[in-house]
Amino acid sequence: MEPVYTVLKDNALITAFLAIGLTMWLSYFLSRKLTAGRIHGSAIAIALGLAAAWWGGKVTGGSKGIADLEILSGIGLMGGGMLRDFAIVATAFGVNATEMRKAGMAGAIALVCGVLVSFVMGAVVAVAFGVRDAVSITTIGAGAVTYIVGPITGAAIGASSEMIALSVAAGLVKSILVMVGTPLVARRIGLDNPRSAMVYGGLMGTTSGVAAGLAATDPKLVPYGAMTATFYTGLGCLLAPSVLFFAVRALAGTN
Repeated sequence: MEPVYTVLKDNALITAFLAIGLTMWLSYFLSRKLTAGRIHGSAIAIALGLAAAWWGGKVTGGSKGIADLEILSGIGLMGGGMLRDFAIVATAFGVNATEMRKAGMAGAIALVCGVLVSFVMGAVVAVAFGVRDAVSITTIGAGAVTYIVGPITGAAIGASSEMIALSVAAGLVKSILVMVGTPLVARRIGLDNPRSAMVYGGLMGTTSGVAAGLAATDPKLVPYGAMTATFYTGLGCLLAPSVLFFAVRALAGTN
């Protein structure tokens, strides 16, 4: 096993891709077999990643989670800002802005209201648990928008790694709730046509949660909900580290 270990260690980035690939395969397998797709594979993968980060930090005593293990050090680069920002830009380029018109004014209002309501709820919970500085409140509020908006906002305004991790956890909880709750409430809220799916995606915003929830409701609705949910993430990335941060700082002070 020593030659194998050496090869994996010397090719750390390739090893990181292999580890993430296996994690994603396992996550989608568990999603399909244990939850019948109601909990999306991406949510399970994030939960496994958070658990692995905690375990890696506990075992090594380091500050980079599982990346402190020599054989998995490439995850530190793979999970860094460069590839993260590339993924965000790639997602943005995959959206056709003209398609947004199909949702009409209701879709636009849903997007703005969805981002603001989620942010305010996350910020209120943060304050209720004793968080007082504007950077931390904004980061956790952004995490309640989605688990992508949270770390992007935190990195932009200088939040600590602990606050960024909490923002990811907040977004993960929201994603799972949307996944599980969508098929339960779909009939009551009239979620049975493309227009309502687009409005719903704009309100909820978490792309994986909306996609999985709509897939369990009616697979034909998934593209419509996922499209506005993608816009939601982009809007959150624009508003949270700028307008919303300045608003929180004005209310909470300059700390």
